[in-house]
Amino acid sequence: MKFWVSIFLLTTMVVSCDYFIAPKKPKAIARVGENYLFQDDIVDLVPKGTSKKDSVAIVKSFIDRWATQKLLFEAAERNISTDKVAEFKSLIEQYKVDLYTKAHIESLVIRQIDTIVTNAQIEDYYTKNKQYFKNSSELVKLRYINLVKENPKFAKIKSKFSSFTKNDRKELEQLAVQFKSYAFNDSIWVDVNQVFEKIPFINLENKQKYIASGMNFQYPDSTTVWLVKINKVLPKDSPTPLEFLKPTIKQIIINNRKLELINTIEKEITNDAIKDKKYEIYK
Repeated sequence: MKFWVSIFLLTTMVVSCDYFIAPKKPKAIARVGENYLFQDDIVDLVPKGTSKKDSVAIVKSFIDRWATQKLLFEAAERNISTDKVAEFKSLIEQYKVDLYTKAHIESLVIRQIDTIVTNAQIEDYYTKNKQYFKNSSELVKLRYINLVKENPKFAKIKSKFSSFTKNDRKELEQLAVQFKSYAFNDSIWVDVNQVFEKIPFINLENKQKYIASGMNFQYPDSTTVWLVKINKVLPKDSPTPLEFLKPTIKQIIINNRKLELINTIEKEITNDAIKDKKYEIYK
C-alpha cells in the first residue's frame, strides 16, 4: 500500500511541476512605447532562398516601417482633437458594420443566385434596350496571317487565305505553327482598338486606308508579310450587334438578379426580426 501511495505522490509532483512551468514568452525584436513586435510576426516575411544580406535589409525595412507607423499613430492620438477622434471611431465602426454585412450578404447571394442565362433572355433584354447600345468605336470582322517572307509555301497559303473555303481553313490551321500570328474567326465582331493591338502597322491615323468592308491586301514589313481580309466594318455610333454584346448582357442580367436578391434578403431579414420581436419601432 505504501508503495502505491509513494507512486501516486511522485506522479502528482511531476504533473504539478509541469503544470506550474510558465509558458515560453514570445521573443520581442522591437518596441515602441507599450507596443512590441515579436519574432513570430516576421516568420514568413523573407522569401526562401533570399541571401543573408537581402534578408537583413528586408527585416530592417519592415521593422522601420512598423516603428514609424506606431510612432505616427501615437503622435496622432495625442494631437488629434476629441471631435476628430469621435468622428474616426464612428467611421471605423461603420466600416466594420459594412464589411461584415457585405461579406454575409455575398455568401447568401452566392448560394442562392441563378447564374444560368438563356439566349432567349439575352435577346429579350437586347430588344428592350437596343436603343441604348451604340458602338463607342468601329467594329470589324476580319481574318489575318503574319508569316516570314521566306516561307516556301507562301503562294499556297496566300491562295487558300483568299478563297478560304472550309477545307482551306482546315489546311491553314494545320500550317498555323509556321505563322507568327493569325486569326481565322472572321464571323465575329472585334473592336477596332483590338485590331490596332494585333496588327501593329494599322493605327488610328491610317485606319481609313486599311479598315474598310471588303478589303483584301498584303502588307510587307522588314521580315514578315501580313495577309489581311476585312469582311465588314460597322461604323462608330451604329447599333451594336447582339453577338458582340452577349457576354456583356449576360453579366448585366446576373448583376440585376443580384440586386433583386439582395433587396429580397434584406427585406426577409427585417421582416423575420419584426416577427420574432427582435426589431421594434417605438411610437
